[in-house]
Amino acid sequence: MTHNRRERRYLVTGATGSQGGAVARLLAGRGDDVRGVARQPGRSGAPETSLITTAAADLGNADDLRKAFDGVTHAAVVMPLEYNHETVTRYATNIAQAAREAGVERLVYNTNTPLPDTITGFAGFETRRAAEEILLDSGVTTVVIRPPVYLDNLFSPWNGPALVNDGVLAYPLPADQRVAWMSHQDLAVVVAAALEAEHLGGRVLNVGGAEILTGPELADRFSRGLEREVSYLPLEVDRFEAGLGEVVGATAAAGVAGIYHHVATGTAAHLLAPEPADVERELGVRLTPALEWITGQPWQTWAGTAN
Repeated sequence: MTHNRRERRYLVTGATGSQGGAVARLLAGRGDDVRGVARQPGRSGAPETSLITTAAADLGNADDLRKAFDGVTHAAVVMPLEYNHETVTRYATNIAQAAREAGVERLVYNTNTPLPDTITGFAGFETRRAAEEILLDSGVTTVVIRPPVYLDNLFSPWNGPALVNDGVLAYPLPADQRVAWMSHQDLAVVVAAALEAEHLGGRVLNVGGAEILTGPELADRFSRGLEREVSYLPLEVDRFEAGLGEVVGATAAAGVAGIYHHVATGTAAHLLAPEPADVERELGVRLTPALEWITGQPWQTWAGTAN
């Protein structure tokens, strides 16, 4: 049974996080009925409104998810910062079962990372690949989107102060690495489009932002947007991982840093650079140029603060 928009109920995992929250807010903003799923609903990200309710559910608990999926017709799924293979496959299996039992018509899975064509030794890739396979084989019509690197990573306590106060864009990618930097808002637009587009069922899509830029080219966009000189500084990946580990823990940091370790080998030059025109044409969306995103952020938040 295919429901019209008024009859649909959307479930969004990670709704109190940055990516899930962006999806939940976009869907609710256009008038849709949205149920967020989060282990800790009280966190900020997708506040409850008349159109967004948040259900407490542990992805590792099958009964929790059955209740959360009750009455749901469409689902947007992203995994938390968990990189234990057994745990992630259990999450994906529980989601697949709950979605199937609820009769979900369309599920969109955001891998939160591009995936190399071949198997790697990095849990950040392989746990997401395993979840992707489980969801595609679930019997629920599924669309997989694989994004590259997020612009929103730069509007953070780790990057914002250096950009605003020192004119330094530091990131763990080689200066000549071409990247289709994507915003969380554009991610939400892509997810929403994938939830609707009938022709995408069963597809795996490499998605990204409106421009493919090297580090210095992105720094130039920041120079224009911040109206000050900004230079690009490629960070050592080990240093990045160590710093991130102090915030999210060593295991999660290793999972996140895997993409950068892989790119640093020089064998994945294409991995972060899906063609923007292909994404826009396939999904019927407009992606946001980097300069437009930069000028839309409240960078004064970081003025005078230390990173």
